[in-house]
Amino acid sequence: MNDRKAYTGIDYFRFAAALLVITIHTSPLAAFSETADFFLTRITARVAVPFFLMATGFFLISQYAYDAGKLYHFLKKTAVLYGISLLLYVPLNIYNGYFSMDHFLPEMLKDLVFDGTMYHLWYLPASMLGAVTAWCIVRKLGIRRGWVVTLLFYAAGLLGDSYYGAASKIPLLKTIYENIFEISDYTRNGIFFAPVFLVMGGMAADEAARKEEISLQRSITGFGISFLLMTAEGMLLHRFGLQRHDSMYLFLLPCMYYLFRMLIFWRGERKELLRTSALLIYILHPAMIVVIRMAAKVTGLQRLLIENSLVHFLGVCVLTVAVSVLAAELSAGWRRSGKQPYIQGKERAWIELDLNNLRHNVEVLQNAVPSGCELMAVMKAEAYGHGMYETAVCVSRMGVKAFAVACIEEGIRLRRFGIEGEILILGYTDSRRAWELRKYDLTQTLIDYEYARLLNKQRRGVKVHVKVDTGMHRLGFGREETERIAHVFSMRNLRVRGIYTHLCAADSLEQEDVRFTEMQIRGFYRLLDTLEQKGVKLPKVHIQSSYGLLNYPELSCDYVRAGIALYGVLSSPHDQTKLRLDLRPVLSLKSRVVLIRKIRKGESVGYGRTFTAERDSRIAVLPVGYADGIPRNLSCGRMEAVIRGQRVPVIGRICMDQMILDITDAQEVSVGDTAALIGRDGGAEERAADAANRSGSISNELLSRLGGRLVRTAACS
Repeated sequence: MNDRKAYTGIDYFRFAAALLVITIHTSPLAAFSETADFFLTRITARVAVPFFLMATGFFLISQYAYDAGKLYHFLKKTAVLYGISLLLYVPLNIYNGYFSMDHFLPEMLKDLVFDGTMYHLWYLPASMLGAVTAWCIVRKLGIRRGWVVTLLFYAAGLLGDSYYGAASKIPLLKTIYENIFEISDYTRNGIFFAPVFLVMGGMAADEAARKEEISLQRSITGFGISFLLMTAEGMLLHRFGLQRHDSMYLFLLPCMYYLFRMLIFWRGERKELLRTSALLIYILHPAMIVVIRMAAKVTGLQRLLIENSLVHFLGVCVLTVAVSVLAAELSAGWRRSGKQPYIQGKERAWIELDLNNLRHNVEVLQNAVPSGCELMAVMKAEAYGHGMYETAVCVSRMGVKAFAVACIEEGIRLRRFGIEGEILILGYTDSRRAWELRKYDLTQTLIDYEYARLLNKQRRGVKVHVKVDTGMHRLGFGREETERIAHVFSMRNLRVRGIYTHLCAADSLEQEDVRFTEMQIRGFYRLLDTLEQKGVKLPKVHIQSSYGLLNYPELSCDYVRAGIALYGVLSSPHDQTKLRLDLRPVLSLKSRVVLIRKIRKGESVGYGRTFTAERDSRIAVLPVGYADGIPRNLSCGRMEAVIRGQRVPVIGRICMDQMILDITDAQEVSVGDTAALIGRDGGAEERAADAANRSGSISNELLSRLGGRLVRTAACS
């Protein structure tokens, strides 16, 4: 999530949910009223664990689930925590005779995977197994269909939990669940219970990111009604003795949906201490129960500290909270006193994306296009080097529903990222891959009449846009091929969704180029008029790419294909445009100073000895080079970097993996400093367009060639 404020409500409720878990295991009202205690522990407190799962899903699972690294990090962190918890409770397990049980090895394996070796530890393996299950389902099916699948899992688990009394009356179901209970003591586990709540958390994250928030009043009302229905459900099931266990209720699902929607309205500062303390409370509270019982036995206060269930609960809460908060504070202090955190990938060279600027550019471009016209975000070449995943997810969450790519592989990747809406392939796709176009719901550009015939023969019902060549002489039907274009609209297996052309000189305001562009535009519209006269119902029309919008904003079309402008840069620093928009660069290219050395006057640097020091100098080595996409012809002073707000030149030849800077006149540069090769540092900036111009190229090429070994990080305030 990239929101400006943290979800404070989630942090606070983590703490409350941890206390609710303590109520489940201490039964505070048992000494006073069995019904009241059942209501508190077996109904109210049952929101705690689903909340924890939804909070995990909120930050881990979404329709954009593709980042396997994030899942791996969660699994690794949780596995370490699980291992520590298992070791912590070994003495108690020895005392309870756990290791002397019959069939120890299979029972222990079952407990490790499903049930936990202590009654509360089941949550950790359940969250890991559930996260893998939910993540894989969402990636394969998308979040909404994925939720339906996990809902079916939950329904199956429901019949083995609160509704087991009904299911057990059907012999086949009884046999099935008896076999399930040989493997896991409950259906409250990572298969039947956890996935649906993890996916619900992901759905809440997607809705929040798209600003599809229901009102707070509606959330409160929905929660109140759902909670009352869940209470009635729980009481009735308990009354008729249908429950084998009482973790899963039908109305728990809407109850959790509305509860979570209430909590995400509460934004503010991140409460890291509460997050850590809540986790420690969950892990440590059974140990504190044992401590309280031992203290009661030693002091002879069993009647007060144990038999009085409310006092027992309060004592466990106070002790657990005190120990957990102290441990959390000590942990935070240790982290603060240590070194700066290591950020993987930023030790060498990396691309930094300012997603705030990307959002700003989307808003500016959407405001600039005519009414009824949509923005089509061009994602080809890793989104012009910015990273297809990061940028596509960001603009999709802003409501952009049309995308363009260069090839089918890029389109498939977008779908696998969870991107919905139209994805137009601007280039060639072998007609034999029509089944993939259909499978992934991709829209193919028709590059000429013969290609259209071949694609139609595949009998796959493919969506297409007709490309018209109005003077660029690259891809497309000729303007004179009206009969053939009209015939395409009648081809049985082609679904024509658009028709477009490309303006090859729209970036120039030179008089001759303007005349040529206007000729292209007139020719395209004449073709459209002719098609209409032939009875063709025109699909969506688009002419403008970035410069088409900036220099010909008066054109009224259905799409604007925003490429380089979306990323906040112009192709050349000298480009002049009629429409001057406040577009902001999204990408910065940065590297780390790894070595500083002194050289004497007369000594040379780098391959070919192209630089010779004219004075005693200090030089800095950056571990980045032309293998990362930096043009080699920017060597020998034609490129500058910015360090601590100071511009310093690249000297000598740029190597495959390194370059060298002259930092003689720069102040306070040291090993570990960040150097911006593209982007801003302090008050100085090196623009992509300037660097590209000095290399004899344009920003589009420079950014698109940035190498795959550069890590991309998303910065957002």
